[in-house]
Amino acid sequence: MLIKNFENFVLVLLYGGLLIISFTILLNPMKVNKKANFFFSLFLFLWSSYWALDILRLCSFSPSPVLVSFIFFIQIFTPVFLFFSTVFFINPNYQFKKKDLVCLIVPLIHLILILNSELGIADFLAVSHNLPYIAIIYFRIKKYQKRIENISSYTETINLQWLVTLSSMLFGIIVITVCYDLFNMLVHRFNQNLVMVVLFLFIIYSTSFQVLRQKEIYPVNEKEREQLLAVELEDEEKTEKKKLIPDQEFEALKSKLLTVMLTEKPYLDGELNLLKLSDLININPHQLSYLLNNGFNENFFHFINKYRVQHAKELLTSDSYKKFSILGIAFESGFNSKTAFNTIFKKMINETPSEFRRKQSGI
Repeated sequence: MLIKNFENFVLVLLYGGLLIISFTILLNPMKVNKKANFFFSLFLFLWSSYWALDILRLCSFSPSPVLVSFIFFIQIFTPVFLFFSTVFFINPNYQFKKKDLVCLIVPLIHLILILNSELGIADFLAVSHNLPYIAIIYFRIKKYQKRIENISSYTETINLQWLVTLSSMLFGIIVITVCYDLFNMLVHRFNQNLVMVVLFLFIIYSTSFQVLRQKEIYPVNEKEREQLLAVELEDEEKTEKKKLIPDQEFEALKSKLLTVMLTEKPYLDGELNLLKLSDLININPHQLSYLLNNGFNENFFHFINKYRVQHAKELLTSDSYKKFSILGIAFESGFNSKTAFNTIFKKMINETPSEFRRKQSGI
């Protein structure tokens, strides 16, 4: 009895939390990633429907067959809204296409099963239907995380790592849920849901904070956004690679870029992106990306952070900066966080900033 009461308590926290978070994200207090947040709020709202009937019964309300069928039907769209939320996070200028109608095929099959009173199979389909979407989301974001390095020198707040974590956790727990449902259908009815409910509760509350603090990924200015998206997404387009800089200008632009990096030190700007640097050397972002890829064999992220790490090394060995903390050195070198500084520094130097400083000071 005690376990059942605790399960009901967690159930209320789960359902109520999903509704509150979904409406908070829908209101979008930070006014960022509007389309992505809209679809994510719908995803959370529909996700709550998986426990709506349990809450109604907990309130001693007997739902009608029509209401039950409707709730079962809308559940099938849960991963669809999560998928399109991810799409708009990655590309806020995305336009719906005819091929997106393929997302309606399984919902139609699901509706037919419900109308034929095959609720058990319909419920199993609604749960298992999540798996391919979550897998696609995971791989799309991982691909995006590599692409974003072509346009930004600081990716920690825009790499959507929380969505990768969410999709990984959802994939694991849904696999468990599918196995659980199959066991109930084919072997033995087992009604202990406490562990599953607690797991979902953890996922929801650990994710909600990340969603609400997600910054605008691309500039609000429409022209700037289109320019950066064009560069970032160009690898996905099956277009012929063109020579964007004439051979006679290529070496001169390389020298100009190196001079700008040496004299103006734009890498000390923590918000530096491809567009800002291209303006400094008076070429367009496509040309700068082409110059970095073909002239230095590097993407924008690696090119800029290489300078930041070199600057940090100089500060870490300078007597004038002995009293500076590692975080202070990070900020002075153009990094926006200690985590990013440690990660990038160790990747390039093969030791942390603290280890480098100790070794250089002979301690």
